[in-house]
Amino acid sequence: MPRVRRAAVWSLAIHGGAGAARESPLGAAREEALRRALADVLDAGARALAAGVPSLDVVEAAVRALEDSPLFNAGKGAVFNARGEHELEAAIMDGGTLRAGAVANLRGIKNPVTLARWVMERSPHVYLHGDGALAFAQSEGMALVAPDYFWTEQSWSALKTARLGASAARHTLPQPGTVGAVALDGDGHLAAATSTGGMTNKLPGRVGDSSVIGAGTYASNASCAVSCTGQGEFFIRGAIARDVCALVEYTGADVRSAARLAIRKKLEALGGRGGLIALDRRGELACVFNTDFMSRGVVTHDSPARTALFASERL
Repeated sequence: MPRVRRAAVWSLAIHGGAGAARESPLGAAREEALRRALADVLDAGARALAAGVPSLDVVEAAVRALEDSPLFNAGKGAVFNARGEHELEAAIMDGGTLRAGAVANLRGIKNPVTLARWVMERSPHVYLHGDGALAFAQSEGMALVAPDYFWTEQSWSALKTARLGASAARHTLPQPGTVGAVALDGDGHLAAATSTGGMTNKLPGRVGDSSVIGAGTYASNASCAVSCTGQGEFFIRGAIARDVCALVEYTGADVRSAARLAIRKKLEALGGRGGLIALDRRGELACVFNTDFMSRGVVTHDSPARTALFASERL
């Protein structure tokens, strides 16, 4: 009898940021828009993975799509810093080779995740920032966009509110969040990517965890792929993304237990808030967060796309 080829096992998980939503309800229209945006990215990613597209390409495409949406704090929807400017950052990592690329303090770059990949593949470096990253982008032929491309009413209102102080912030809608993706392709390769505009009203030059390999982004075929979101300073101090992978690789912990330990024990012990998505070599998903809200979604070779926004929802 002819040998039956085993169906490829693949998975894709994405997130659009974590934060508090209890005091400021999203509203039906915004909630629906977020769910639709996540679902569209999952549908495109599922088609790609089913067609045999590598996980690295899939996570880049997923994050690019989220960067192009004004609903999220990345690319188009990036928040303003204290000077009323945008400074973007992103990272991408290939679990099969441990190659990684990262960029930070970007202005005029429409899709930071793609520039991060270019750093990984077209330079001898892992991390470029500021003017150096911009010069590299221009030398490689990447077109720039004008500063007003990133302007949105939501982000501008968030900056004005932040300048008024914490009391005013309690009466605003939840802010758009960092975006990320992790994928396992049919060849068993993992990849991760994360992109953000950082914190509203941040000091110019501040770098968060999203672009820091091992803090907000990490992928290894020996363990798992991770993308984080939340208060970046705490994820950097705890090296949260790498912690999850190390627990899986060195202790044999399953990815869900590893993610829970990293968030519930380490991040919370530091006083941090946020969450992460992670996929292991078998396509097992972990989605752990200690906030009321985290926009997220998943699709696999044997289950349809599912999205969730609130802590009460399960994927």
